[in-house]
Amino acid sequence: MYPWGWDLRYLNLEKGDPTPCGKPIGRGIGICQKCHQEKGNEIRNVYIFIVRKLFSFTYALTTLSFGSAEIDDQKANILVNAIEHFKTLTTLNLRFNGIGLEGAKNLTNALLDNETLTTLGIGFNGIGTQAGEYFANLLRHNKTLTTLHLSGNDIGEEGTQHLASALLQNKTLTTLYLDANFIGDLGFQYLIDVLQHNKILASLDIGHNEIGPSEIEHFADVLRKNQVLKTLGLRNNDIGIQGMQYLASALSENTTLIELNIHENDIVVEGTQYLGNALQRNQTLMILDFGSNHMGDQGAHYLADALQENHTLTTLDICKNDISPVGAEYLANALQQNKALISLNLYENRIGSRRAEYFANTLRYNKILTTLDLHGNQIGSQGAQYLATALEQNETLTTLYLSCNTIGDEGAQYLANALLYNKTLSDLELYDNDIGPQGAEHIAIALQQNKTLISIDLSSNHIGPQGVQHFAKALRQNQTLRTLDIIHNQILDEGKRYAKDIRKHNSHLKLRFNY
Repeated sequence: MYPWGWDLRYLNLEKGDPTPCGKPIGRGIGICQKCHQEKGNEIRNVYIFIVRKLFSFTYALTTLSFGSAEIDDQKANILVNAIEHFKTLTTLNLRFNGIGLEGAKNLTNALLDNETLTTLGIGFNGIGTQAGEYFANLLRHNKTLTTLHLSGNDIGEEGTQHLASALLQNKTLTTLYLDANFIGDLGFQYLIDVLQHNKILASLDIGHNEIGPSEIEHFADVLRKNQVLKTLGLRNNDIGIQGMQYLASALSENTTLIELNIHENDIVVEGTQYLGNALQRNQTLMILDFGSNHMGDQGAHYLADALQENHTLTTLDICKNDISPVGAEYLANALQQNKALISLNLYENRIGSRRAEYFANTLRYNKILTTLDLHGNQIGSQGAQYLATALEQNETLTTLYLSCNTIGDEGAQYLANALLYNKTLSDLELYDNDIGPQGAEHIAIALQQNKTLISIDLSSNHIGPQGVQHFAKALRQNQTLRTLDIIHNQILDEGKRYAKDIRKHNSHLKLRFNY
């Protein structure tokens, strides 16, 4: 407790989000909350002042975030001097700064005997290969750290070797982010050796690391028997068809992995067939990101067959996969039988307006799906009509993304009519859909009666000042909507006045707008 009678437990000075999180940061560091909101960027330049002020008192600080705050070695060293003073600090975020070797060395040395910090984020500082040695030394001595973010630090093969050696001894780290570090096949081999012996590491992200199929083969042998790893990130590597074959074989036997990210690995149709076969056997995987793998319609067919047999997968991302109306039909039919999937992402495929009808039928019969992303799928007003009709009956979907589908005012009207009857949808995304004042009016009228929608995104349309006026009138009666985004809608000065009226009568509403 401070001398003034208030607590500071969370301080966030991350660039781009100048508003304090948690308790006000006010008098204790000499900056009032109003000043912080009005001069957010200026405050980044008084970093030294802030840390020294924090150092002046004994605080119950648990989370300190200085992400994207232009911290170099000199500023990092000032923070290091204060670390020992924070007896309750559990989370420290220093990502996206300019901390170099000197800052990293001093920071890790300061944390060797720390007994409170559990999460350290120092990713995307470009520290270099030697950083691996410093953090390896930290992992050998520190007994409380459970999560370490080292993404984007150019650690390379040599740095990974140091980390791997430490992980063979470490008994506390459960989560490690090493994506975008140029570890390559050799670095991956060091980590494979770790996974054969380490009994605590449950989450590993090694995306963007130029890992190819040859090392995936060795990893697959380990994955078959590993009983600890639950989350694996392999996004943007070079797995390919052959690597997918090895992974699929391991997934058919693995009984612990819950989440797998193999986004953008050039797995294509043949690799998708291996994955589909594995999903028919695997009984533990719940979250799968398979986006941007060029699986096409035939690949969609393989996955659709798998979804009819699989009973554990709850979240599937297959965005940007060259799926046309034919592949969409396979998937929609499978979802009518599937009893497990709750979230499906089909972002930027080519479903089209006619095949949107199949997903509408899915929404009529499927009682499990809660999130559907059809962003950028050429659905048009006709497709919106099919979906809207289904939404009138659906009782489970809570989130629907339909942005970039050219639904226009007509499509907006169909969806507005659905909102009069639907009792479950809480989040609706309609940005960039050629919706004008008339479409905005239909949605506004629906909001006068709808009591479940919490968030709606209408940004990058052209509702104009008239559209804002419709919302200003409607929202005087609506007390459930919490977020309305109408940025980039040519609302002009007149629309700005209506927007201010919305804020005046809806203090609970987060409203985003510009001219």
